[in-house]
Amino acid sequence: MITLNINGKDMQVDADPSTPILWALRDNLNMTGTKFGCGAALCGACTVHLGGQPVRSCVTPISAAAGQKITTIEAMESDKVGKAVQAAWVKMDVPQCGYCQSGQIMSATALLRTNKAPSDADIDNAMSGNICRCGTYQRIRAAIKDAAKTIA
Repeated sequence: MITLNINGKDMQVDADPSTPILWALRDNLNMTGTKFGCGAALCGACTVHLGGQPVRSCVTPISAAAGQKITTIEAMESDKVGKAVQAAWVKMDVPQCGYCQSGQIMSATALLRTNKAPSDADIDNAMSGNICRCGTYQRIRAAIKDAAKTIA
């Protein structure tokens, strides 16, 4: 048994230490907000925060999470920055198919925690590991700027 701190709660996971965080969340804890996209840390759909930093949960083993806090998309509805990002996503009509959205929101939230007024280059850099197959990148950038104004 491995204890993981997820969204502020200690949870027991009966899994091999090399198990990716993504599969511990989805298969062991039935937390399906974090999505499987590519399995190779290339698309960003599986992004969660580990110790406050965005990581690709499909390749990060649960052993790497020992003593750190994991934050998932499920926690964003009760988080000031996360709520602002989610509201801006709706306002700017970002979601299309929606599959990448949890990872996009987690990366955007991490950016706005460290940079309250990001430039286009800052946004592009922070979001570069997140792929949107529907191509809503301009809306994503606009939503991040809108959320930044909300939390300023």
